[in-house]
Amino acid sequence: MPDTIRNGGGCARPRQRGFRAAGVVAAGVGAMALLAGWLAPAHAEAQAVVDLHALALDAYRGFGSHELAILIPMLGLVAFAAVTAVLLVRARRRAARLESVTRDEIAGLRDRLDRAQVLLLSERQVIVDWPAASENPGIEGDPDILGVREPHRVLAFGSWLDAAKATEMEHAVEALRGRGEAFALMLTTLSGRHIEAYGRAIGGRAVLRLKDAGETTRELVRLAAHHQKLRSESAALRTLIETLPSPAWTRDAVGRLTFVNAAYARAVEAKDGADAVERRLELLDSAARDTIAQARAASGAYAGRLPAVVAGARHSFDVREFRTATGSAGFGTDATEAETMRGALHRLVAAHRRILDQLPIGVASFDADQRLTFYNAAYRALWDLDAAYLDQGPTDSALIEDLRAARKLPEQLDFRNFRAWKAQLHQAYRADEAKEHIWHLPDGRTLRVVTTPNPDGGVTYLFHDVTERLDLERRFEELIRVRGETLDNLAEGVAVFASDGRLRLFNPAFATMWQLDPQKLAGRPHIEAITALSQPLHGGHPIWQALREVVTAIDGRKPVAGRLERRDGSVVDCSTVPLPAGATLVAFHDVTDSVNVERALRERNDALEDADRIKISFVHHVSYELRTPLTSIIGFVHLLADPASGPLAPKQREYLDDITVSSNTLLKLINNVLDLATIDGGRMKLNLGVVDIHEAMHIAAEGVQDRLLGAGLALDIRAAPDIGSFVADNDRLKQILFNLLSNAVSFSPGGATITLTAERSGDEVAFSVTDKGPGIPPEVMERVFNWFETHALGSHHRGPGIGLSLVRSFVELHGGKVAIASVVGQGTTVTCTFPAGQGGAAAARSAA
Repeated sequence: MPDTIRNGGGCARPRQRGFRAAGVVAAGVGAMALLAGWLAPAHAEAQAVVDLHALALDAYRGFGSHELAILIPMLGLVAFAAVTAVLLVRARRRAARLESVTRDEIAGLRDRLDRAQVLLLSERQVIVDWPAASENPGIEGDPDILGVREPHRVLAFGSWLDAAKATEMEHAVEALRGRGEAFALMLTTLSGRHIEAYGRAIGGRAVLRLKDAGETTRELVRLAAHHQKLRSESAALRTLIETLPSPAWTRDAVGRLTFVNAAYARAVEAKDGADAVERRLELLDSAARDTIAQARAASGAYAGRLPAVVAGARHSFDVREFRTATGSAGFGTDATEAETMRGALHRLVAAHRRILDQLPIGVASFDADQRLTFYNAAYRALWDLDAAYLDQGPTDSALIEDLRAARKLPEQLDFRNFRAWKAQLHQAYRADEAKEHIWHLPDGRTLRVVTTPNPDGGVTYLFHDVTERLDLERRFEELIRVRGETLDNLAEGVAVFASDGRLRLFNPAFATMWQLDPQKLAGRPHIEAITALSQPLHGGHPIWQALREVVTAIDGRKPVAGRLERRDGSVVDCSTVPLPAGATLVAFHDVTDSVNVERALRERNDALEDADRIKISFVHHVSYELRTPLTSIIGFVHLLADPASGPLAPKQREYLDDITVSSNTLLKLINNVLDLATIDGGRMKLNLGVVDIHEAMHIAAEGVQDRLLGAGLALDIRAAPDIGSFVADNDRLKQILFNLLSNAVSFSPGGATITLTAERSGDEVAFSVTDKGPGIPPEVMERVFNWFETHALGSHHRGPGIGLSLVRSFVELHGGKVAIASVVGQGTTVTCTFPAGQGGAAAARSAA
């Protein structure tokens, strides 16, 4: 204003116009701000402020300094208007939000009220509520459950309850309304209905709820019955678990035992289950329990086999433990016996396999896929297959093809027939019973093949080589036929009786011999009947009684043999032979001719024995009678040859020498004959003693020295220097060697050498005399030891033939033996072997 005054009147009108313009601008901006506040939407608040700011800046740029001085207060008013507009926008936004929330809450309250109404009306009940400052209650529900029709009669307790219950109900309602004390009563209306009465203070209101308890009672009864059933089932299950032979247990959430059965208590040696739980006796060790806990935590259950010690012995248990709502439960089945049986079964199977491997019958097993699972050594040897190939488990078809290629299976006409044959064989895989086949192989063998279906769908083949059995059967049948023909053609009567005493087999000779009808015998008569039928011939001979006893005996069936003379004059030998299965063979042999011949032979033998005794007696008598005069002759010859008897002419002395030689020879012959007679009569005794072998050989050689010189023969004595001595009769040994040497001199050609040898071998001493004579022919060899058996064999020997007989007799008296080895034209060796030592002496004494 002072500036305006100072500038004079010329400027007053423009300033006035500026003030008016500023006022107009300010008023317009304020109006626009208020209009924007009412009209603009809530989200345009920020944009309106920006626009007002821009408008103010534009107005500011259009005014001068004087206008600005006036405009600044105006701008303050504009700013106030803008802030007021902003606050107004925010107030509108809050009011809109509160209006939206109020509508949602009202809708929610309405829904809740509807649901409460539905719930209230869904049950047969009456709800009474008293506001805090009102005596007028609200009554909702169905009063019919109380036996009244008007709702206001609900609170007239005496109208539907007896006096006592009505009074009790009134006191309870007064306490509820006055002091807020809740109550719950079970009431019975006058009509007999059961009513549940509940009183409670809710939100400053007293609420009484009267509910029909009929459904609740029935539900409680049902629940009680169900509960009792559950208790019964629980008791039954507990009893079952208690009586289980396997340990069972339950644990809480931390793994502590809460229940164990009696089997568990026995396993851990506790008095009972409670004792085991109280003492926390664990059946499984900590490692096993940890394993179970880990498996249960991972999958909720555990199943496996674990070891445990029961009553000091190690057992194996199949343990099952699973998670429950309160912890876990489990049980263990003792698998020790099963493991033991499984091991025993494995050993049994292995033993059976070993046994099958030792059988001569080929065994091969194939599984359901027709692959070889087992074979024994006999199977491999039967088909000559490689073990490495069989161990690979070839199929049944492959094996058959290989055997067919090797021409080891029965020949078929063509491939089509072979396929049909193989298909028929493989029907065993679908069969229910075993089947038998007979295979005739190209190599001449015959197999009995049995196909046996296995329970697992496979087949077991049994290959039995019956070639030998069939051959034996054929031979047996031939033998039976031969036996039948033999029995039918035997001259002896043969009958076979069974263990029941009845005739089972007979031949025609038996029927003919006892004059029995074959048709009657074919009816298998008893031994008693046969005895009666043959009575006319045997006349009740005791042998038939013995036959009956043997045939019908159960024990002690000893063979019986006897002879009977029948009434027709014939003689029959009878004998029995016990047969298997209680059978008895009876044989009758007609020995009439043999008996007659035997009688004749006996008579002849008796005559020969009498003649032999006469002969020996005669020899003794003649020998003694001859030796007496011969001794006299020898004595007189010695007297005549003695110079004291006088001189003799040369011819006389020659005669005396011949008489001496002949007399000595005759005396030796007589002595030998006496020795033989003594030995034959069993009266010869040996004078045993120690004999020097060298000395005996040289003495015997001196006895034939003259004859050796006269015949121009040489004697070679061979004996080991240390051959020693042995026990024998010295005189008889010298006599043996002398006779052998004399016999060798008699048959040796001139200039030959005779060998006398003595050898010791073990417990024997052998003397051998070898000559180079003509030898002994085989037909003469058998008779050289007989009495008075002499053969010249081309020589001039004319001996009595008793030398070798005497040698054998003396050697056998010593317990020795004589052997002759001779080759015709090359000579003869006679060997006498004597036992040496104490055994030889005992044998000599026994023989003597």
